Amino acid sequence: MGRIETLTNLPLLSTLLLLPLLGIAMIWLIPQVRARMISLLTLGLALIPALSALLLLDSASSDFQMLETYPWIPALDAHFRFGIDGFSAPFLPLTVLLFIAVTLASWKRIQNMPRIYYSLLLMFATATLGVFITIDTLAFFLFWELTLAPLYFLISLWGIGPHRRYAATKYTLFMLAGGIPLLLAFTVLAINHAEIIGATPPAGLSFDYLTLLDTRLPPGMETIVFAFLLIGFAIKTPLFPLHTWLPIVALEGPVPIAALLVGLKLGAYGLIRFAIPLAPNAAQELHWLLAGLGVVGILYGALAALNQTNLRRMLAYASMSHVGLVVLGVAAFNQQGLQGAMFQLYNFVLIAGGLFLLTGYLHHRLGSTDLIHLGGAAQSMPLLAAFFMFLGLASLGIPGTSGFPAEFLILISALTTHTGAGLAALFGIIIGAGYLLNSYRQSFYGPITDNQVRIAQDLKPRELLTMLVFSLLVLMFGLFPGQVLDLTQATAVAWLSRMQ
Repeated sequence: MGRIETLTNLPLLSTLLLLPLLGIAMIWLIPQVRARMISLLTLGLALIPALSALLLLDSASSDFQMLETYPWIPALDAHFRFGIDGFSAPFLPLTVLLFIAVTLASWKRIQNMPRIYYSLLLMFATATLGVFITIDTLAFFLFWELTLAPLYFLISLWGIGPHRRYAATKYTLFMLAGGIPLLLAFTVLAINHAEIIGATPPAGLSFDYLTLLDTRLPPGMETIVFAFLLIGFAIKTPLFPLHTWLPIVALEGPVPIAALLVGLKLGAYGLIRFAIPLAPNAAQELHWLLAGLGVVGILYGALAALNQTNLRRMLAYASMSHVGLVVLGVAAFNQQGLQGAMFQLYNFVLIAGGLFLLTGYLHHRLGSTDLIHLGGAAQSMPLLAAFFMFLGLASLGIPGTSGFPAEFLILISALTTHTGAGLAALFGIIIGAGYLLNSYRQSFYGPITDNQVRIAQDLKPRELLTMLVFSLLVLMFGLFPGQVLDLTQATAVAWLSRMQ
């Protein structure tokens, strides 16, 4: 027991953040041809504290654990305060794993300015991990905004479409617009805390998440704060009608980077972690709005995906449909829906991220992801086709995959609390089967229209290893979902208790 206590007292979370930054420094100290190896080595090392934090987490406790605090802006009572609970801990190894997969997917494709590319990738990894472990709202906002700069350059410099700079600019403007209401909401919360304790700002300001959880807002102000947080997180998620940046970024940006954007749903995490707990009464009063946004996202995303002729755009709209399920599960405000929503967010990393990686493999071989150019791909790439079908079925919630327990819990909770919304979600899933099977048939078993398909190579060893790891995890969590549900149960119960 002593050894476990010693390990939990180690600065695992700050180490996790510092390793990618160390990797950036090393990239600029060695020949640039080694940049990709340094990136892979750094992320491989980061997997150690990420897994350690998950394995050492006491899942029976809903408290934040492995707390670390470092001074930042004392005058504002703002600190770099790190901690994890049952919701955030699984994201750490999953996030690192996805960044490793993206590094491998970029291995021989990034020949132009590799130092800058892998430095930006590691910077994005640091910012993303910071979002998941930070429990100070101002520090959270810092990491949130730090995800923006690397993505702008990754999309504009290494995008694969003719309009990549437009896509990067559109993404940046959307994210900047979303950041403004977030900062306003966090500032209002800090000022409200000062007023409650009778202090005059800047004295009494607090951006500490745990402190703000226990600081109630006046009803009208709480509704405004929730609206600001909802808008900011909805843009990043994205939710309809604030989604228009996603399809163009998926089409014009580098496919491995699109895998990160689709696989890591930071906006949905922010909604669950910050928006609802910090404004619980307003969130419950507006449960119908959350459920409506979820259903509209499910149906709109599914119908839009059904009409796409490009595999990347289809997957982008499909991810939008599936994130609608997450919001619908949260809107139920019960344990089944909440745990199903978190399960679905973990699934995004493996399933949506994996599907986009496979699409990237296709693009690298054929130079296109238009369905008309992919016909007959299964003949020359049977392994790629098999993994695409498996992950595609997992995204539909086929029993035996991790998609099943997540979607089942969400649908059960929705049908008991918002019956009409639950039925609409079920209809959306049926449409999902249509667009998946239709696009799969056209791209992998349709008539060959491009000679490149005939000579294309199947998965290379590093690609095969990536897909094996992703698929095995999807299978393991599908057959043994209790591993995930046990991790999130105590945190879900505590989260719901704040709604009462």
